[in-house]
Amino acid sequence: MIKIQGLSKRFGDFYALRNIDLHVKPGELFGFLGPNGAGKTTTMKIMMGLMKPTEGRVWLGGVDVMKNPVQARRMAGYIPDRPYLYEKLSGKEFLSFIGGLWGVDSHTIRKQTSNLMEVFDLTAWADELIESYSHGMKQRLTMAAAFLHKPRLLVVDEPMVGLDPRGAKLVKSVFRSLVEKEAGTVFLSTHTLEVAEQLCDRVAVLHRGKIVAVGSVEELRRQVGDQGTGRLEELFLELTGGADIQDALRMFAA
Repeated sequence: MIKIQGLSKRFGDFYALRNIDLHVKPGELFGFLGPNGAGKTTTMKIMMGLMKPTEGRVWLGGVDVMKNPVQARRMAGYIPDRPYLYEKLSGKEFLSFIGGLWGVDSHTIRKQTSNLMEVFDLTAWADELIESYSHGMKQRLTMAAAFLHKPRLLVVDEPMVGLDPRGAKLVKSVFRSLVEKEAGTVFLSTHTLEVAEQLCDRVAVLHRGKIVAVGSVEELRRQVGDQGTGRLEELFLELTGGADIQDALRMFAA
């Protein structure tokens, strides 16, 4: 579903990404992990045609993002880490507007809007202005909008930011349902390692613009020589050079 080949992005003399290769299969829930500034959001913006790479190519569902950006984007729903919404619209009006941009017919928009409002627990607020929504509600509305045109691929940047435990559980269920029941693909970036450990079939760890590991949690354990049942947090620190943080924290427990 996603193929990234030789992807690099340079800002002046600084390389945000350097020669990334990655393949995400259809039907996977794939986690994209890395410290702040590792290049995760840059990668996702290039995937969605919002930023041009310095080098390399990206394909979504076999479609070259640079050569056919509209066709590639049509098969994907994108959820950024910060919702961008028209706050003087109601939630229902916003979804209708987004559906129109995608060229969805009015009957389907009405049906999808009703269904998605219910799925994301927003029905009671459907006619309220978005400016009155909490941050978590805005995030859920953004997710609902990404599902309007029934994409085969969902690209999600930090999905749990601002969500309360109930909202986070709901979103996890929706992602897993898309993969298991709809045969869709989810590519998510997250700092919440517990989310990746619970949800993802495979993960890639990005560090200083380079992919340092790809695989299931069990495969990553083998890559760092961990034969036990270490959690993803410890593996992440080991792979990104952050093991010294654990040593420093042990001083407080002494």
